[in-house]
Amino acid sequence: MRSAKQIRSDFIDFFKSKEHEFVPSSPIVPVADETLLFANAGMNQFKDVFLGLASAEHPRVANSQKCLRVSGKHNDLEEVGKDTYHHTFFEMLGNWSFDDYFKAESIAWAWELFTKVWGIDPNHLWATVFAGHEADGLPADEEAAGLWPKVTSLPAERVLRFSRKDNFWEMGETGPCGPCSEIHIDLGPDRCDMKHVPGHQCRVNGGCARYIELWNLVFIQYNRQPGGKLVPLSAKYVDTGAGLERIVAVMQNKASNYDTDLFMPIIERTGQITGHKYSSKLGSKTDNAFRVIADHVRAAVFAITDGAAPSNEGRGYVIRRILRRASRFGRELGMHEPFIYKLVPVVVDCLGDAFEEIRHRADYVSTVIESEEASFGRTLDRGIEIFNTAARRAQKAADKIISGDDAFQLYDTYGFPLDLTQLMAEERSLRVDTAKFTELMEQQRQRARAASARDSLSLTDKVSGQVLPETEDLYKYRADQCDAAIIGFIDAEGFQTKGRIGTGVQVGLVLDKTCFYAEAGGQVGDCGLITSGDVRFIVEGTTKIANCIVHEGRLVKGTLGVGDIVKAIVAKDRAATKKNHTATHLLQWALQEVLGKSVAQQGSFVGPEYLRFDFTYPKAPTPEQLRQVETLVKEKIAADPPVTWTVMAKEQARKLGAMALFGEKYGNEVRVVAIGAEDQNHIDEAFSREFCGGTHVDRLGIIGGFKITKEESISAGVRRITALTGPALAEHLDKAGEVVDALSAMLKVPSESLLDRVSRLMEDNKKLSRELKAAARQSGSDVMAEARELLAKCENIGQASIIIGRISTTSIEQAREAVDMLKKKAKSAAIVLGFDDEARATLLAGVTDDLIKKGLKAGDIVRQIAPIVDGGGGGRPQMAQAGGKNPEKINDALARAAELVKEKLNA
Repeated sequence: MRSAKQIRSDFIDFFKSKEHEFVPSSPIVPVADETLLFANAGMNQFKDVFLGLASAEHPRVANSQKCLRVSGKHNDLEEVGKDTYHHTFFEMLGNWSFDDYFKAESIAWAWELFTKVWGIDPNHLWATVFAGHEADGLPADEEAAGLWPKVTSLPAERVLRFSRKDNFWEMGETGPCGPCSEIHIDLGPDRCDMKHVPGHQCRVNGGCARYIELWNLVFIQYNRQPGGKLVPLSAKYVDTGAGLERIVAVMQNKASNYDTDLFMPIIERTGQITGHKYSSKLGSKTDNAFRVIADHVRAAVFAITDGAAPSNEGRGYVIRRILRRASRFGRELGMHEPFIYKLVPVVVDCLGDAFEEIRHRADYVSTVIESEEASFGRTLDRGIEIFNTAARRAQKAADKIISGDDAFQLYDTYGFPLDLTQLMAEERSLRVDTAKFTELMEQQRQRARAASARDSLSLTDKVSGQVLPETEDLYKYRADQCDAAIIGFIDAEGFQTKGRIGTGVQVGLVLDKTCFYAEAGGQVGDCGLITSGDVRFIVEGTTKIANCIVHEGRLVKGTLGVGDIVKAIVAKDRAATKKNHTATHLLQWALQEVLGKSVAQQGSFVGPEYLRFDFTYPKAPTPEQLRQVETLVKEKIAADPPVTWTVMAKEQARKLGAMALFGEKYGNEVRVVAIGAEDQNHIDEAFSREFCGGTHVDRLGIIGGFKITKEESISAGVRRITALTGPALAEHLDKAGEVVDALSAMLKVPSESLLDRVSRLMEDNKKLSRELKAAARQSGSDVMAEARELLAKCENIGQASIIIGRISTTSIEQAREAVDMLKKKAKSAAIVLGFDDEARATLLAGVTDDLIKKGLKAGDIVRQIAPIVDGGGGGRPQMAQAGGKNPEKINDALARAAELVKEKLNA
């Protein structure tokens, strides 16, 4: 029986034999693509090629792509665990052709791999093709239908035609698209899971588990234009996808994907931890929990590894939902303490050979998952109590619906994702008012939404489907200005290669060459000017679309047009950005020297004002460790070694030990920045080597200085350091010097004695605080004695004591304690106390529950007597307080309180 590892290798080796280039999976968190939460198909990393924004590096490609489907139309989260084949995380085996081979080869090779290499019985295989769509003017894909029996042994009667819903693939509302042909397998009548459904017939695309899709061959040959019109593409593409988990189940003759070696080690370890046994039954709550946990931990490991830490927004919230859902299913197995993190090593054992990144970041992932489990565990049990109360109300209602308000409270207060509430409701045959929940969520978003509105279309959106020219931008490494020619501009209508730009117009200017750095790798894009004589174009930011550099800004004087010769001038603060970028490399080196090699960059920001560096580390570095880091950086700056760079093959750079930013997209050749090497021929002698396309100083001494200003946690297992260099550091030190000088003058001590003087002041303050607390305790005893005296002398109406009087100056806390004491002693009482403190009046009222039922409320009392002391107040029926500016009227206010209480109790 082939292992999953062997099956994955078979696929890759097969297509290598067909002259395909193996391309590693892109991160599950898309790089530089905010339109997509997670990679959900193998084609994602080739999106720019399909959109015409970039050229393919290889005409034929194959890989195994990490995918996560938990949102939008591709959302399998709710189905996980209920059946044998739905997953959130999965591997998509795929092969691509970029205007090379097309339908005949795709079909023939898929058949060859299935039937010849893997030995799948061809008598069990079926194919589907596109049946055409009259509204789009699309004919049936007779070419594919005819090729199946021609280039394979599949008989024509097992080639079925289906509608656009099943057999036409589209990237989005616009863009490349085309018919697809799917391969399905008949697993036999015993595998049908819908026999209980009246009238069900087992068939391809019939909805049951007997026939399942194994491979989808997409033939991209059209482009859908805005408005819906389809036009043929000049280039044709092949994009195929086959789910590894389903193929492994077939190859290993398992009735469930979860019974394969991709999942069973995780399930077995879960059983060891929980003491429960998995029986592979559908409909079993225990087995369902095993499947959900196994699926969700795989998803969490890969997503967190690739940079999606749990949070309350975007990708982070999706991962939080997955982990919290798994935690809740852990309750089905008796787990009330964190345990999912213990499964991380098993996931690494199963998949770490194919995806080494999860092995390298396993400790970090475990830390993040354990922290998230512990956080949710603190509120889960209380949340379940609130849910049970809401469920009991719903069960009594005619519609059996849990209110949207209850669902929102569970989300907002106890961290229950809506799908978790729906799941728990479904288990009790209840539904959730999702419309009301969505309304409340939108209200919350509107309250939190930033006031500034952004242009709804990004530059990339504006040029979708257009091919942009490549910009020569190597000048950014050696010059701050250069001459160039305008070859186009991007406006609201897209990329323009003709015409002129008027004064005041906001556009993205494209030049044939530039010295501007486009935002990437954490470094901000350059700002500056583009001029031509008296013409002035202010560059507010620089971005990159595929290989095209776009200068975003506005024309403030004159006009510019395509073909004009201009001068590009980078703003002077680029020098400060260079210092901060090189200092960021130094900081990473120093952190690894002090904290260990497990420190890995998680993100960064490099601008002219400051640098910010995010890194993985399970706890806060000590002050001494931070001092060591800072000292190492300063020593290297003082030593003034050179900074050099070179371009080399990516694999060669890795062998040299050059560090890459995790999740960043690199080509076959990379730029390596080295610190401490005399020249490009001695890169191996450098103490710091990193993949980096940013701008840097030539020698470390130019940086001048370095100061860590802040260290903090930004999420579980991730720390952040903010630091200064260059002009910003000089300004910071000047301000610090001014503070020192002012303190020295205020305390009348020289600057070198400030620490001792402040330490003594703090100690004196602590001593005084202790004395004040002791005095307050004594004062509190006096207040309690006064309150007991008021109780002894109070008037009674029936069983109720009317305790109203003035007490000595005290704190509001001690006055509240006095009211609580009087309530307990009197059993039934209306209490109003007043005291003055620094020319202010304070009134406090308390009412026992029995008198509240008679209509006497503390809040009503203080609201009516507060104006007498020129103040206001309020509170709950049990306890309320008020303050005022006229303490001379306290006795009048207390007298009026007595009248109000008596009127109410005698009514």
